[in-house]
Amino acid sequence: MKDMVPQPPLRDWQGWLFVLIAIVTILAVVLLSSPLQAPAKPGGTLRAAPPADVIPAVAPVELAPVTLDDARAANARIAFVTTRFAAAIPFRFRGGPEDFQRARDCLAAAVLYEAGDDDKGQRAVAQVVLNRARHPAFPKSVCGVVFQGSERRTGCQFTFTCDGALARRYNDLAWLRAQSVAMAALGGAVDPSVGLATHYHTDWVRPYWSDSLEKIAAEDTHLFFRWPGFWGTPGAFRGGLSGVEPTIAKLAGLSAAHGVAPILADQLPGAANPGIGEPVVRADDGTAAGDNRETLLVVLDRRADAEAFVSYALRVCGARSYCKLFGWTNPVLKPGTEAMSDMQRTAMSFSYLRDEGAGFEKALWNCTEYRRDDVRQCMKR
Repeated sequence: MKDMVPQPPLRDWQGWLFVLIAIVTILAVVLLSSPLQAPAKPGGTLRAAPPADVIPAVAPVELAPVTLDDARAANARIAFVTTRFAAAIPFRFRGGPEDFQRARDCLAAAVLYEAGDDDKGQRAVAQVVLNRARHPAFPKSVCGVVFQGSERRTGCQFTFTCDGALARRYNDLAWLRAQSVAMAALGGAVDPSVGLATHYHTDWVRPYWSDSLEKIAAEDTHLFFRWPGFWGTPGAFRGGLSGVEPTIAKLAGLSAAHGVAPILADQLPGAANPGIGEPVVRADDGTAAGDNRETLLVVLDRRADAEAFVSYALRVCGARSYCKLFGWTNPVLKPGTEAMSDMQRTAMSFSYLRDEGAGFEKALWNCTEYRRDDVRQCMKR
């Protein structure tokens, strides 16, 4: 057996180096095995991002008992999260005509009763509803999303569905404008300003869930939120809708599609008879109907979408407190004349009347030409 060669004694600095390496190794193992933590927000607490294999629970809208001013101050202390901001992809409704009508009116009710008769706010609300419809945490229909929890007096997802607000009626034109916003959203229009938000609230309240989400946008007095982690990224919004929309009894007085009235064929986005641009062919006396006259006569393009007539009437009436617009798609002019005032009185196709002094605004269609799912929008024969 060979003689053992004596080894030099271990120096002190080598011993401390081994100890340091061991400590670093242990820390690395602990950190790599721990879940990633979302950064703390001012006024909030450190929280774990939800794992991608656990769908987050949808909390009911329960408000913290704070004063209006305290709620605003607390909301202001939460910083906006600007990283990973992404707009939604265009939404395309895939159900049949009757399901589309029910989805349209559920979405129209949401945008009107949540945002009022305000186009910008309505588009933001519509985007949140459709974001939810695509997310695994929510029902797989537009009406299911809007009326989720509405069977309870508290805890509904959209307060207008359970607080009696539907007993209040907006005028017919406001409802038509809300339907137009809903149709555009269901047909692919996107509001990029709110990104992938699935929650919102006004800045004078404090829902208990607001601290657990990321504040990403503001629209007027409304704040918009998304989930942290994977569930707030584009990859989470891949859910498909069932294509079947339930009938909502609470909308029966507002929407024929949800009532007992027969459902008539309507126009789906991109379907037959699409709008072809400007719906008017000629205005009274060949002018552009842009002066201050109170009564406007127009020849309408029968190939244009019926909803475009409302937009045109609102635009040409402008800020007038009193305005009447009468339109024909099939006028018959007297021989040798070109003026609309010389038109023989054939059946009118569309009319719009505004009288702010009397608090009146109404649009009507000739329903033998343009089918409406609400008979109140039809001219009397």
